[in-house]
Amino acid sequence: MWVGTRMAMAVAAMLMGGAGSATAPSSLAYGIDPARARVQAKVGFFGLGSKTAHFPRLEGRVALSDRDAQAVTLDVRIDAQALEAGDSLTRSRLRGPDFFDVERYPRVIFHGSTMTRTGPHSAQVAGTITARGVTRPATLAVDFSRDFAAMTGHEPVHIAASTRIDRRDFGMTTYPLIVGRQVTITIDADLVPGRD
Repeated sequence: MWVGTRMAMAVAAMLMGGAGSATAPSSLAYGIDPARARVQAKVGFFGLGSKTAHFPRLEGRVALSDRDAQAVTLDVRIDAQALEAGDSLTRSRLRGPDFFDVERYPRVIFHGSTMTRTGPHSAQVAGTITARGVTRPATLAVDFSRDFAAMTGHEPVHIAASTRIDRRDFGMTTYPLIVGRQVTITIDADLVPGRD
């Protein structure tokens, strides 16, 4: 009888452990939904207006360590060859060798690995941006549509993120009197659970 009781307790412990792991996942993994994602890059023009490039094709993933979101892996890969702009001349110049040089460097990549929470559903994600074969440090300000404490890893989440870079750091040095130095990049995307 003692052996039977011990076996029953072991089975119960295994069942309870399985239930606990199902409700409290050790990590929360999401993939970017390409159909519901967009990236924009906005730069000053003649000191009066601005020009905006649109990147309609991107993919990537976001993985949080847990609901406390103490660690993050964020990878965003942008198809620079699909760059669009308000007119054909601007599009051609931005795709060309003076700017993104998409024939030689078809991807713009953001990789984030360090996150500092700034609110119940916002954070600063530090990492790197790679464009034109050059990698530089960058920090994204990211706002999640759900509080970290409410995430289960099973529901879609929307993110809005932004950062600012100096285009000269990536070799985009032409037209210094016409095109501004600072470029504001924004990412607007839906995250789909469970895609790595």
